[in-house]
Amino acid sequence: MSAPPAPRTFRIAAIPADGVGIEVVAAGRAVLDALAAGSDGAFAFDWTELPWGCGYYERTGRMMDEDGLEVLRGFDALYFGAVGWPSVPDHVSLWGLRLKICQGFDQWANVRPVRFHPGVESPLRRADEHPLDWVVVRENSEGEYAGLGGRNLSARGPGNEVALQTALFTERGCERIMRFAFDLARTRAVKKVSSVTKSNAQQYGMVLWDETFERVARDYPDVTTESVLVDAMAAKFVLRPEDLSVVVASNLNADILSDLGSALAGSLGLAASANLNPERRFPSMFEPVHGSAPDIAGRGVANPIGAISSAAMMLDHLGLPDQAARVRAAIEATTGAGVLTGDIGGKATTDEVVAAVIENL
Repeated sequence: MSAPPAPRTFRIAAIPADGVGIEVVAAGRAVLDALAAGSDGAFAFDWTELPWGCGYYERTGRMMDEDGLEVLRGFDALYFGAVGWPSVPDHVSLWGLRLKICQGFDQWANVRPVRFHPGVESPLRRADEHPLDWVVVRENSEGEYAGLGGRNLSARGPGNEVALQTALFTERGCERIMRFAFDLARTRAVKKVSSVTKSNAQQYGMVLWDETFERVARDYPDVTTESVLVDAMAAKFVLRPEDLSVVVASNLNADILSDLGSALAGSLGLAASANLNPERRFPSMFEPVHGSAPDIAGRGVANPIGAISSAAMMLDHLGLPDQAARVRAAIEATTGAGVLTGDIGGKATTDEVVAAVIENL
């Protein structure tokens, strides 16, 4: 008689960071631990919580340890909360922690599903008429967030300073995110990739983007394609969302469009994301996209669904797709039963939503 398979223990670094990030990471951890507890020893999570964020910056002058990337390198995945606090400039907090991890670990694919949950009212009338479900694939390593540029000429006196912010587009960077999007589209019911561009006004970087998309598309004859200007795509998110499946866009454009998609689904509090290093040379990071929300931090009312959905994406990445499906089904059962936080029309607390999700597992 063969021995039962050895349990799988996943080493996860939790980085709650700031504001409601602390609350929603705790919520996601509770759901994952409940899932593991019910697995009859098949898998477990070994958590290490790191105190980095704006509070850490105020004490040390750094958003994370100087050797933070080396500390994180050995983990199976990273579970992130949110970064930002009024006492620290946003560009300091973002570049000092989240972007430092994303760029340092070449997490070049940012995946942001747009999910419409039962029981959550959408401001979009078409959500009542069509089953809507699309994914925004964001180039996460270059584009408008490459960090190139500078500020000059301040010595010439007030009103004379010049700031340059340079977008970086490489053929390699464009191609790999587009192939990722096409491969994802092949796994979906509607095999279509929509490329977002602004090549009518940005005649260098976005023309390279367009030309690369046309070339890559030829390798995927089974996938329908379209190329849409970003302003027209924003309108399409509202007017014809049923026509979307996989949307691939540059760093800035996808950042904005994915937030629009989540708002159309009902709330940014629902939005999950994965920052992936698809080659698995470095750990990938999973986070909700709602931000630190200082106005409601510490009140116990933050929506944990974005963080729990991000945990489900982490389960997929760790090779536990059945468990990820269980978490998503539990979320659907929870919202369908009307257990909703205030941002989506309910009165439930964070803890009450977590308890309902765990019960629905």
